[in-house]
Amino acid sequence: MTETFISWGMDADWAFFAASIAGILLITLPLLLAVAMIIYADRKIMGAINLRRGPNVVGPFGLLQSFADGLKVFLQETIIPSAANKGLFLLAPIITFTVALAAWAVIPFNSGAVLADINVGLLYVLAISSLGVYGVVISGWASNSKYPFYSAMRAAAQMISYEVSIGFILVCVVLWAGTFNLNGIIEAQRGHGFGIINAYVLNPLIFPMWVLFFISSLAETARAPFDLTEAESELVAGYQTEYSSMSFALFWLGEYANILLMCMLNAILFFGGWLPPIDWEPLYLVPGWIWLFAKTFFFFFMFSWIWATVPRYRYDQLMRLGWKVFLPISLLFIIITSGYLMLTGGFDKETTSISKKLSPTSEIMASLEATEVCPLYDEKHYKAKTGEPEMFIYMERPEGELKDLANIKIKSPDRLKGDFEYELLALECCNTFGSLKSKTSNSETLHISTSNYNDAKSSIMTVTYKDERVSLRGDCTTVDQLKALT
Repeated sequence: MTETFISWGMDADWAFFAASIAGILLITLPLLLAVAMIIYADRKIMGAINLRRGPNVVGPFGLLQSFADGLKVFLQETIIPSAANKGLFLLAPIITFTVALAAWAVIPFNSGAVLADINVGLLYVLAISSLGVYGVVISGWASNSKYPFYSAMRAAAQMISYEVSIGFILVCVVLWAGTFNLNGIIEAQRGHGFGIINAYVLNPLIFPMWVLFFISSLAETARAPFDLTEAESELVAGYQTEYSSMSFALFWLGEYANILLMCMLNAILFFGGWLPPIDWEPLYLVPGWIWLFAKTFFFFFMFSWIWATVPRYRYDQLMRLGWKVFLPISLLFIIITSGYLMLTGGFDKETTSISKKLSPTSEIMASLEATEVCPLYDEKHYKAKTGEPEMFIYMERPEGELKDLANIKIKSPDRLKGDFEYELLALECCNTFGSLKSKTSNSETLHISTSNYNDAKSSIMTVTYKDERVSLRGDCTTVDQLKALT
């Protein structure tokens, strides 16, 4: 998107700023609309299960009911209790709403359709989601009322209890995928089940972890049967008791944004995200975001179904389930999963579905938005080109002579993925020699020499990958050359 603004004549810094703002709006505005619609869907699903009609008056089929409710709370007066800490009282819903939106920055809606495709996306989501408890705790304390305070204490204990289990569950997923990048985790699920199912959930070592993650998602979002922070028979409305108008609406929006996030994480981590359910070429004609939204709505339906049918847990049952059941089971599966991967050599394999044994194709390069692919051999096999490549490096390099380029993006493998800056070391006749230096936390260095410019693109590029004891070398092929060969 930055390139688009630059093509419109905008300065590079301003283009990056404008692209960032546009990306945030493209996520935030549809998300707020989705929250309004899932509140409507929540009420309709619960009504159907309870043999009621649900919202059916405002707009066709009651579709505008959520917007009417939003207008109502917007026009209401904001009442602040006289004994409340006014600053913290108003800050709490802002924290809850802001944190709920911030987590969406790393969610991939399709291949490459993500605001911030960072290597530690899963850790970012886990860290951001854990911050939501601060808004709840601050609201309970600032209200200066016993019911909100009791609710805040419950919320803090509940979120801490189940975030521990969620963290261990996610370790199992990361062990299989070999990356914290959410796009990388999705790609690792391509054909994982019996060679045709794009999901981890059929893996017998992952399926129990999905069950635990789904139940923990209910507890993390305080949905029934774990809605003890808002137990109306005990705590009136919990930490929201003293809130009204837009401050109450911000809590409501943040809560449902978190519910949508957890539903989408279920789809991304265990059910293939934006990949179709079956690794069958015709299914890829359907845009990835449609598959992702369909899976997300399926999990939201399950959330609503449970809300309407399962009775609320007692608080001691909630704590027992988190600490005495989920925690030991998740720890046990970390040991089993890591042991299995060590015995089968799973840690030595390439960490994405584009494995070191898979020959590159123009379709793979298009899915990664790569312009060149470099099969890397060890030194003794490089000249003879014998044996299988040790790895493939997929990269995106813009048009222009290499000595004039500043940015090169490596798309795969995940251990090298990121933005690199090219530093020219020597220029001899038609050959250039230089190195790529990572702009992120990657410590690896790629030493590059190129020759034979063809329409301002090098047709041959030799890459040396230096590890602790290994030097790999290979000649790169552009996507056009790959198409010509096939």
